[in-house]
Amino acid sequence: MRGGEGGDGCVSFRREKFIPRGGPNGGDGGDGGDVIVESTASVRTLLDLRYHSLNFAERGMHGQGKDMHGKRGKDLLIRVPVGTICKDADTDEVLWDFQEEGACVIMAHGGRGGKGNARFATSTNRAPRQATPGTPGEERCLLMELKLLADVGLLGFPNAGKSTLLSRLSAARPKIADYPFTTLSPHLGVVQLPDYATCVVADIPGLIPGAHAGRGLGLDFLKHIERTRLLVHLVDLSTQAEGRSPWADFEALHYELACFSPELAQRPQIVVATKMDLPIAQQRWPDVQRLFIAQGYEILPISAATGEGVQALIFRLADHLQHL
Repeated sequence: MRGGEGGDGCVSFRREKFIPRGGPNGGDGGDGGDVIVESTASVRTLLDLRYHSLNFAERGMHGQGKDMHGKRGKDLLIRVPVGTICKDADTDEVLWDFQEEGACVIMAHGGRGGKGNARFATSTNRAPRQATPGTPGEERCLLMELKLLADVGLLGFPNAGKSTLLSRLSAARPKIADYPFTTLSPHLGVVQLPDYATCVVADIPGLIPGAHAGRGLGLDFLKHIERTRLLVHLVDLSTQAEGRSPWADFEALHYELACFSPELAQRPQIVVATKMDLPIAQQRWPDVQRLFIAQGYEILPISAATGEGVQALIFRLADHLQHL
């Protein structure tokens, strides 16, 4: 993005009849417009910037005779979603973190307008013939990164039941199907807690081993749970894939979190056993419960399809968020 260029100053003299020695009357050039970035809740994605990556503010008008100054260039307003991080693409420095709605920051200042020759008139230099040009606007290459703002983040393997749970907890309606990677983009839902409180839950696409290195969809969306205060780790008790078990799945995704961000791996977690309405999950539940308790984790059984255990999970979310 680039701020508008400043307009050039003008060299002009009064030449009206019956006005001898009119003197200089060249006006100043106008300042260039600024590039302003504003956070707003009415924008949900950065898709507009992806297809319109070059953004230039309006340049200032040149000065004219009769002491007419050039018009200032219009500012360019770029609206981004709340939760966007603005970085300098060259140095990777974080310039601003838009965590609140309505924040406005000038990312590229416009150039200053040049001075007309009327500015240089003195008692000894009554007919100056010099003017200054406008300065170019500030040019920057920015990197916009969106991180969702949510209280609770749902994570688990593909088809662990995250989208079904989100639809049960809130009014969100993500796509639900019986094949992996049904969720291709994060979804947010508002959950009603006891005592008329609410919290925002983020459902991200399923993670697989190697997500921190770019496998699957995990690398693109792990950043969305960096700002969550609480993680809900969903463990599928119905999977019969070779080499997979509820504890192995939990360890694999915990390792991915640690590789992506050690701080994220230390975030408070609630472990949830899903699909308890299936017979195989009910058979595995006693052994899985003993194993997780022995490792120091409390695990809650739920069935998002039937609603079993969902209310107990909501109460547990409220308790954890209140302490956090």
